[in-house]
Amino acid sequence: MAPPGKRHRAQSTKIQVIKGRFTKFQAKYLTIDFAKRLVFDPSLLWVSAIILLVGELFVNVLVIQRIPYTEIDWIAYMQEVEGVVNGTWDYSKLKGDTGPLVYPAGFVYLFTILYYLTNYGKNIRLAQYFFCGIYLITLALVFRIYSKSRKIPPYMLIFICCTSYRVHSIYVLRLFNDPVAIMFLFCSINLFMEGYWTLGSVFYSFAVSIKMNILLFAPALLLAYIASQGIYGTLKQLTICAGLQLVLGAPFLLANPLAYLVGSFNLGRVFLFEWTVNWRFLPEEIFIHPGFHITLLLLHVVLLGFFAKPWFRYMKSFAKLQPTGVGMVSQLFLLPLFTANLIGVAFSRSLHYQFYVWYFHTLPYLLWSTPYSIWLRLCILGFIEMCWNTFPSTYASSAILHVCHILIIGGIFWRRHPTKDLNVDIKKDK
Repeated sequence: MAPPGKRHRAQSTKIQVIKGRFTKFQAKYLTIDFAKRLVFDPSLLWVSAIILLVGELFVNVLVIQRIPYTEIDWIAYMQEVEGVVNGTWDYSKLKGDTGPLVYPAGFVYLFTILYYLTNYGKNIRLAQYFFCGIYLITLALVFRIYSKSRKIPPYMLIFICCTSYRVHSIYVLRLFNDPVAIMFLFCSINLFMEGYWTLGSVFYSFAVSIKMNILLFAPALLLAYIASQGIYGTLKQLTICAGLQLVLGAPFLLANPLAYLVGSFNLGRVFLFEWTVNWRFLPEEIFIHPGFHITLLLLHVVLLGFFAKPWFRYMKSFAKLQPTGVGMVSQLFLLPLFTANLIGVAFSRSLHYQFYVWYFHTLPYLLWSTPYSIWLRLCILGFIEMCWNTFPSTYASSAILHVCHILIIGGIFWRRHPTKDLNVDIKKDK
């Protein structure tokens, strides 16, 4: 047994060590400068991400418990997959209260699982909690992208989480299939960023099999394949994407191939004017006219052509720099992907309210890729949110939404040579 003096000295030493460590911790973290870094430094975005994810869990539970669920498509989804459960594989015979089934096979399989997990679709509260999980997983995937790319400041995560009632509603109060497709999309993007191209292609193709809007990312992804994988590798990845579609769709293709292709990948589908968010200021006869649809498609293709050259340059730089392991390199990959999707959204024949999630999580990244001031970026984001929360849409809300899209696309095009600045930042990061 140690003498009392030695024990006292040992205890004093331990206390001094603890005090020393606390002093160092206080000097490093409990300062105004560090608090500012938590708000503004992209390298510390992960701290805010963890806090907000925990907060979002409680917020979504509160929303589910306190705000009434609104039935729009869930029952129709369950009716459509119930036809498959009962042995009907002919797509032309699969219908719900809202009309015929118009989504690819992945949707059928995934919502069939939800059909069984929710007591044949009757336990809507349980379905809401499943969608709460989808929301949180999507946020985690988005936050990882933002943390790795170090493009936006941490305070912008608050705008992603806390400012959009519409997005929370789409996920946990409406139970649309759009959020499910978006979750698999962001999973694929994370895999692509890490160099897992084949696995990323599988998840991307599965996202397409849930809802076709994911194809809006395809032009930029094709350039990424060519730049990083070469021609042979590109053919391999395209074969994987197409092969998965064939495997998933095989039972329906064998039963009635034409009905499946026309029903699930119908590019000529006419939307109802009463639900449009983006073209309210047009007369309905123009809105439904085939010539208007062709014009939008041509403008879409032309604008993609204008961006193709800088996008391919970004993707080649990404392929060259990705082996360095520096997360900021992913900016070269993300900007073309997100911009291609935005262009597709901007020239869509119609946007319904649930389509907001198609690009909502990418808006901060896109705005921080423009040369505008922070206040103008936040104003654009606010106006977009206002437009999507205006129900029913008005002439003004539709027009303002287009102005915001044009400003973002124009700003990105104006600032389409960022690689020199990025190379400097990468050297600093090393």
